[in-house]
Amino acid sequence: MTFLTLVRHGQTDWNLQRRIQGSTDIPLNDTGRGHARDAAALLADGTHHAIYASPLVRARQTAEIIAESLGLPSPGLSPDMREREFGEAEGMLVADYLDQYGGWQAEVPGAESLAVVRDRALDALDAIARDARERSAPYAESVIVVTHGGVIRSLLDHASGGTLPGEGVMLPNGSVHRFEAAPGVLRLLETAAV
Repeated sequence: MTFLTLVRHGQTDWNLQRRIQGSTDIPLNDTGRGHARDAAALLADGTHHAIYASPLVRARQTAEIIAESLGLPSPGLSPDMREREFGEAEGMLVADYLDQYGGWQAEVPGAESLAVVRDRALDALDAIARDARERSAPYAESVIVVTHGGVIRSLLDHASGGTLPGEGVMLPNGSVHRFEAAPGVLRLLETAAV
């Protein structure tokens, strides 16, 4: 068994402007660096053995701030924990996206489906958890994974049987979501602590 704490990256200027980032590589802003420090403070009450991050700069910067604050080694990068590819919609204002496409389940040219995002993220978490178990067997390991709102949303949907998060519920930047992972199983323990 491995405990996985997923953290949404801190705020970027595009988050502030309500633009769809997808795979566009946007850095944290000052508020986002504060979100990372706040997440680190929230995580300081537990023991964590490793930290991983999406390779996108906003997640990587958040993970680096958390790692430094908690005295963890530099984050490992997990390419499949990157944000959903939004294709032609990347850079659009959310309001314009919703007007043009009607919702988050819409088919957008060049965009990944939420099912594809979920499947690649589950595979990545399985690899992260397997690595943690191999290092610490037979003991449980606690790992932090810094990723993106769309990825966390797809995993919450999966682990809750489609009940979380609610339609239109935003996952705050810097929010913390705790899961328990075993081979082939991802169980939600707690969500959206900030």
